[in-house]
Amino acid sequence: MRIEGIPASAGYAEGPLFDLDQPPAAYRGKASAAEEKAALKAAIGKAVSRLTTLIEAADGDAAGILEFHIAMLEDDALSGPALAAIGSGQPADAAWRQALGAEIAGYEASDQDYFRARAADLRDIRDQVLRALSDNSEAAAPLGAILHGVDIAPTRFLETDWSRGGGIALKGGSTASHVAMLARSRGVPMVVGLGAFADKPTGNALLDAEHGAIVVSPSPAEIEAFRQSSSSFATRQGKALTFLTQPAVTKAGTPVRVQVNIAYPSDVDGIDIDTCDGVGLMRTEFLFGRTLPDEETQYQAYRKVLEWAGEKPVTIRTVDAGGDKPVPGFTVEETNPFLGLRGIRLSLARREIFRVQIRALLRAAIHGNLKVMFPMIATAEEYAQAAALFAEEQAALATRGVTHKLPPLGIMVEVPSVAIAPEAFADVAFFSIGSNDLTQYVMAAARDNAAVGYLNSVRHPAVLRLIASVAAFGLEKGIPVSLCGDAGGDPAAIPALLEAGLRDLSIAPAQLAMAKAAIADVSV
Repeated sequence: MRIEGIPASAGYAEGPLFDLDQPPAAYRGKASAAEEKAALKAAIGKAVSRLTTLIEAADGDAAGILEFHIAMLEDDALSGPALAAIGSGQPADAAWRQALGAEIAGYEASDQDYFRARAADLRDIRDQVLRALSDNSEAAAPLGAILHGVDIAPTRFLETDWSRGGGIALKGGSTASHVAMLARSRGVPMVVGLGAFADKPTGNALLDAEHGAIVVSPSPAEIEAFRQSSSSFATRQGKALTFLTQPAVTKAGTPVRVQVNIAYPSDVDGIDIDTCDGVGLMRTEFLFGRTLPDEETQYQAYRKVLEWAGEKPVTIRTVDAGGDKPVPGFTVEETNPFLGLRGIRLSLARREIFRVQIRALLRAAIHGNLKVMFPMIATAEEYAQAAALFAEEQAALATRGVTHKLPPLGIMVEVPSVAIAPEAFADVAFFSIGSNDLTQYVMAAARDNAAVGYLNSVRHPAVLRLIASVAAFGLEKGIPVSLCGDAGGDPAAIPALLEAGLRDLSIAPAQLAMAKAAIADVSV
């Protein structure tokens, strides 16, 4: 039985299926409301201790996820309603389920993949406390197993020993989930969107996470074909590693700059600066968690990355909140957030928050080669307004005698209006093409909707034509053009992107080797 899904982290895994959807042990109620409250508080404390232990062995991306979980667990806004429900006569487990249930349901019902992906984090937080309440520990999966279920919790992923292989096959899940990001950074094969199986699968399975499929109870012929594909993939990966520390050049010797995308300042801790040409995209919305970051917090975050990069450029994107990235106290609820108040539109609408980020960036600029870009620019007026705010804050810092520097200011090319008429932006310092949003807006196909996934391709002639026109305009006017987004790290898309005229790509750190190998195989 072969079932098709969506590849979330490329690779191959062969092994026994392990059921993630095993029911938890039953909770034994307490004699009084006071004891129920004490039990819930103790369970929350136990869950926090477990997460703290995981953080000690975690790297940057994982630590950021776990810290978010701890902040949620320690937030009275989460435990308060549960404790109040206990006071009304509910047992601790039912009260905790109720406190999280409505919020989880709201996320799961969203038509945006990002929101549905965050529901997995809330379910993880819920289940950690429920396990602590019932003193129930999860059964360990055998080494090399393929973990199968509706979804997988981030903590479950981090506690699993992947040293002997294994993979993840989910009926639901998301390519935008925290676990998918962790899987890609660690090379764990993962397929999502497999849907419900007619029968509960058991026994051995073959997971093809390069193309997106699982084969249950495979035949000898299927096993042989699978192992050949797996061997070929491993060979390609091995060869790619030889390119990691070398400058990226095409077969004809044309140099290509390859930079990295990061989300957290701590991401750079695991990256050797010699393997890349700098940071082509530092997302800043992840600094805007449950509370808005102050100027000093942002300054220190930007400074860390700039000092790590040394003379190499670091392009920091101003906060791209909204759309699929809600920020409490900043974003607004909208019926169609991808076409609403997001990116630079939101920053210009909430200037008091934007000015804090601008001051932090101006101060941090003295510590390295900083470039700043604005997201979701659609008109020249938006760029002019944002640049004017930088000039105002620069003047204010100068008046106060605060050391600072005005970095080059560029824009993301992700709204079709910019790609169609780039001449309106001839005064910007640089362009950075956001392939994810540009593709979904050009094709009118949400990048997180598997039903229209066949439309969402950067290699569609319409998308490539726009990319080529922006690259040509930049070359004519002397404006640097780069591309950030998933397409830049996709070996299958790289030849077309280079053919379109791009010579600067920014990709996920885990994709560096394969991307450089793909570039070396292009004849441009």
